[in-house]
Amino acid sequence: MTPPTRSATRIAHVGIALPAIDAQLPFYRDVLGLDTVPVSDSDGARIVALDADGSLVELLEPAGADSPIGRFVAKRGPGIHHICFAVDNLEAVMAKCRASGVELVDQVPRIGAEGKRIAFLHPRSTGGILIELTES
Repeated sequence: MTPPTRSATRIAHVGIALPAIDAQLPFYRDVLGLDTVPVSDSDGARIVALDADGSLVELLEPAGADSPIGRFVAKRGPGIHHICFAVDNLEAVMAKCRASGVELVDQVPRIGAEGKRIAFLHPRSTGGILIELTES
């Protein structure tokens, strides 16, 4: 019997919204021993990424109060903002989401940090968690 095919989907990163990265960075870098990884800022957020054995922890600081991260921190305080899954075929997964009744924030892929194609799924359809999809 052939074993089932495994999905290539993996956790790409977890985004953590913070009012100020510098206040929390020493914990992740110095206490947990995570190495920083260069990434570009995106979507109105300063981003510091840390490598957690192949998956990233992205610390997200709002560039302004009216940015998505700024509004999140003002409304909910610091905490997990989203989980990003890397998938092999972004359009195919988005189509599967639509067919399953999952509400998409982005109807078509867009360019996110590091020039990668991304799409977000609405928390109403994912148990209250903002999910980002990116191509691996």
